[in-house]
Amino acid sequence: MPNEVPVGHIVQGDVLEVLPQWPENSVDLVFADPPFNIRYQYDKYRDDLAPQEYLEWTERWLDQCLRVLKATGTLWVAIGDEYAAEIRIMMRARATLRNWVIWRYTFGQCCKGKFNRGHAHLFYFVKDPKHFTFNADAIRVPSDRQLKYDDLRANPTGKLPDDVWTFSRVCGTFKERVGWHPCQMPVALLARIILACSKPGEIVLDPFAGSGTTLLAAARLGRKWTGVELSEQYAANALERVKVEGAQPWQAAQPPPVIRKWKKRLGPRRKGRPRNAKPAKDLLAPSEEDIGPAATGT
Repeated sequence: MPNEVPVGHIVQGDVLEVLPQWPENSVDLVFADPPFNIRYQYDKYRDDLAPQEYLEWTERWLDQCLRVLKATGTLWVAIGDEYAAEIRIMMRARATLRNWVIWRYTFGQCCKGKFNRGHAHLFYFVKDPKHFTFNADAIRVPSDRQLKYDDLRANPTGKLPDDVWTFSRVCGTFKERVGWHPCQMPVALLARIILACSKPGEIVLDPFAGSGTTLLAAARLGRKWTGVELSEQYAANALERVKVEGAQPWQAAQPPPVIRKWKKRLGPRRKGRPRNAKPAKDLLAPSEEDIGPAATGT
């Protein structure tokens, strides 16, 4: 059994064969975006298991992720509607749920006989409900009080995001799209999770590395990273992507412009109460302390 986690590498192999070889309590943050069992076309994995077989497989890899996760660590799981409820129940006795986040995506799927699906589920678990990492100030965003109403009651540092997140899917025409993997999450979404739930220099694991987005975001934010991927081709391409793009500095998305012109105010501002709110653009850019030094693999 290895004495340490293979930081800076994507291990090619089956997650149920690779993770049991890793030491316990060795990674700080796990983000898992497994196959959803909806007949996606991967080059190696068969995404059409019988429901019970899929749930048994899911239970096994979740247990391995929890085994390698530190006592103070955090586990995020992305999943679709088909198995979200089962995973929530499955994890009830294993970890503490802090949030059930809905990722509302634009450019959703186009359905013909039912309402279009425009969301996925993001489960946020911790092992110890009293001891975990949550960097609130690293992920604050401008509030409506700041952006729309110019309200003196606004928290000058912004607010924490709600539990419904809006990020566009990475469509085929997007510059971010890699093209060689059938599904890809936006870097900005992973950056929010990594900034919130890990510290610079800590180890981030993606047990289904896929297109490498989790590991890329970790590298750009000064975290150590490691992954597991079944496909030889996906693993090679993802590693190359992380090595090339991971060295680029992180740039947060620009916020919408601040709206200050209103026909009528509710009343004059009180004298002697200076407005200390930060510019909205500063609230979406993490500090150097949040990002940390560039992470390099071993």
